[in-house]
Amino acid sequence: MLQLINQFLERDYKITFASPSIKSEKAIDLKSLGIDEISIELNNVSFDIFIRELQPEIVLFDRFMMEEQFGWRVAENCAKAIRILDTEDLHCLRKTREIYLKKGVDFSIDELLKQDITKREIAAILRCDLSLIISTFEMELLKNTFKIDASILMYLPFLFDEIDENHQNKWKNFEEREHFIFIGNFFHKPNVDAVLTLKNEVWAEIRKQLPKSELHIYGAYINQQIEQLHNKKEGFIIKGFAENANEVVGNAKVVLAPINFGAGIKGKLTEAMLCGTPSVTTSIGVEGMAEDLYWNGFVEDNFTEFSKKAIILYLEKETWKIAQNNGVNIINNIYTKEKNGQLFFNKVEEIQHYLENHRTNNFIGSLLQHQTLQATKYMSKWIEAKNA
Repeated sequence: MLQLINQFLERDYKITFASPSIKSEKAIDLKSLGIDEISIELNNVSFDIFIRELQPEIVLFDRFMMEEQFGWRVAENCAKAIRILDTEDLHCLRKTREIYLKKGVDFSIDELLKQDITKREIAAILRCDLSLIISTFEMELLKNTFKIDASILMYLPFLFDEIDENHQNKWKNFEEREHFIFIGNFFHKPNVDAVLTLKNEVWAEIRKQLPKSELHIYGAYINQQIEQLHNKKEGFIIKGFAENANEVVGNAKVVLAPINFGAGIKGKLTEAMLCGTPSVTTSIGVEGMAEDLYWNGFVEDNFTEFSKKAIILYLEKETWKIAQNNGVNIINNIYTKEKNGQLFFNKVEEIQHYLENHRTNNFIGSLLQHQTLQATKYMSKWIEAKNA
């Protein structure tokens, strides 16, 4: 989201950031960037008044739940505003994978199609003029399985500066680094599951072969379940919130990320590449992230082999350097800010110029905006009346 905000700022857009959430201590100070921050309420007509007075040209929804809450209000009060959904990742894909992992049942696309959350998320995508899709896997899923017209979808991954030689020269070299690292927000269930996997399936074998090595676990919102895994004697060390994520990742020798379920692309893995730190992850971890390019380390779903590959990366300098270079190649070919940012705004301008035709061609989206099919709208109105 911050990368998107910066793209709009670079093009001199006036930005208003409106959220119903309580601002946390760790939140970015958007006001320092010249952005207006507004608190809005769910199920309240005050939002209609606010958005009608603001009359934005573009409205960007952060995840489909925000589109459900506010999309119909934007459509009614700012009909000409382009409505863009930033999916972040497909929540229905991540949630369904989590359900079937807990059941011990293999995930299948057929199961995804049965979930209520899938219907809700796909409906939100269809109602918007454009949805931003962060991974190539999810783009193919939406086009081929859900038959969504490509004109209302845009592949837009993370946006980074290229890793040039000057940037690489600032990295610590192989000999200067030590230990393994995992980093992630523990509100996010795949991260909790990954750390439990590290503890139960991976770390003992690594520690057996590398008795002086340590695994450092960083992340915000660490809960008791994660805290109780701390064991200094075993080298399994819970560090908590990292004030400078780039520094701690850049000091580590290898990132470990045994991701068992999830969706989208993984920030911890692009962060590893940006810090010159090779990684070992799973096929879910790399999904939609590298196209046909060689990975920044190893991809392994068998956790015995996962441990072995982590040891190889930790000990073998040449293998480690090749993996590091692969990460540079991935960032510079897929995640370049300049190229992808311009493609995004080209698409926005195209929709602005042909908005009426664009919406006419998206008949299913128009159908879902029809008042007789807007269950979320009337539920919101009912809650608003009940609270009055």
